[in-house]
Parts: sequence; structure tokens; C-alpha cells
Amino acid sequence: MTRNAGDLIGSVEDGIAWATLNRPASLNAFSDQMRDDLIGFLLRIENDPAVRCVVLQGAGKHFMAGGDVKSFTENFSAPPEERRIFFEAACHKMHPIIFLLRRMPKPVLASVRGACAGLGMSLVLASDLAIAADTAFFTLAYVKIGTSPDGGATYFLPRTVGLKRAMEIALLGERLDAATVERFGMINRVVPEDQLTRETELWATRLAAGPTQAMARTKALLSASHGRDLEAQLQAEAIGFAACAVTDDMSEGVKAFVEKRPAVFVSG
Repeated sequence: MTRNAGDLIGSVEDGIAWATLNRPASLNAFSDQMRDDLIGFLLRIENDPAVRCVVLQGAGKHFMAGGDVKSFTENFSAPPEERRIFFEAACHKMHPIIFLLRRMPKPVLASVRGACAGLGMSLVLASDLAIAADTAFFTLAYVKIGTSPDGGATYFLPRTVGLKRAMEIALLGERLDAATVERFGMINRVVPEDQLTRETELWATRLAAGPTQAMARTKALLSASHGRDLEAQLQAEAIGFAACAVTDDMSEGVKAFVEKRPAVFVSG
């Protein structure tokens, strides 16, 4: 199944949903059409039992170079208050993407090659897992154009790397190589560029073969942990474990463990 051949190519195959940002001529700079297409695709697959893993990637040689900065100038002739209203509304319009990625009841894997800047970094930070080519490079970049970050970057970044490191990344706006970003904990793995596609497919296939309901509850527990005290988190864990205990996947997992064989999870 393939949907949208414009600014986003969305397809589902063997339990994996591939969301490919598709403006390679502009380094996949974010556009209104890409926003609408990505929201639509994520909504369609969110509760589709045939989808067990989501991969977010860029077409061509780059992941995403951020927003379409050239288009920003179209609004600079407007009075300041009109500009403020326009850009605040523009930020709000892309928020559904971040919410969809975080509430998606299956793991989201970002696969990064080439440039990953601005909003591109926000999308990687909002994903559950990230794998990058050793030639990929990252920059939050907002400070370079005189604005503050959006797309949840200021939420996810300090939670991922700590406050001091987040300040460094955001305020200096330096270009970071993949090895540095991995060391900071912003991505999970760096692989040679010619192996990125293969490794992404291996990770996605492994995730798609996992116990989808258990992984959904694990994702939700980890995501909510910063906002709970220990007692509340322990209670949430107990509820999640008990809910998993009545699924076919847990029955299969326990049976496979006892029989010393790989489990075959089929629940969506």
C-alpha cells in the first residue's frame, strides 16, 4: 500500500509503515503539504493492526534540513503583529505530528542520512529510536536565523541530554557529527552510510515482529515517567503488566520461553 506521492511517500509492507519525507531537491525542507500529508498518513496507520512499526526517513541524500526558511520571507512585509500571529499559528499546525509520534501505539524509528537540522532534529528527538549514517550531521540551527526552537525540541532535548548540554546545542547552534550525537544520547546507533538502509530494515523488521501491545505499553510508561512520582509509576507498571498478562502475546512469550524457542508474536 502506497499513499501520497507528493511531499510525503507513505507505504506499508510486512507490518512496517514507511513515512518518507519527499522534497529531496530542497533537502526535504518542511512544507505545508508535507505537514498535511504526514499528519494524514500517521492518522491512518495509528490504529491499523497491520502496522507494527513506523519508520521515518528522508528521500534522497538527506533527512530534513528544517523548515522552508526561504518561504519565511514572504511574510516579512506584513506588520509585526500579523507576522507574530502567522508564525505562532504555523507552529501550532505542526504540533499534531509530534503528538501522533508520541502517542503512536507502536515504535517509531527515525533513519537519518545527510542533513538533519531544525525541525528535522525535533522529529528525531520525538521518535522512539534513531539510527544514523556515519556521514549524517545535525544542528538545531534556530539560533542561526534568530529564533527559538519549535517542534518539541526544548521539551525532548533537556530530557535526553541534560540541561547544560541542551543549552550548548541550542545556544551555540553548532554542527554535530553522528558520532557526537550518538555520544550525547540523541540517537541509538551509527552505521556506515552504505549499510543504513539494511540496518534500518533489520531494526524495523525486528520491531515489527515484537509483541506490539507490550511495546505500546512500554512506550507509554517510559514517556510518562518524567511526569510521575515513583508510587504513581509503580501503579502504572502494575496496570500495564496485568493488561499484557491477558494477551495472546504474553501466553506465547511465556510458552516459548519454557519450550526454549523463539516466540512468534501475532497480536496487533
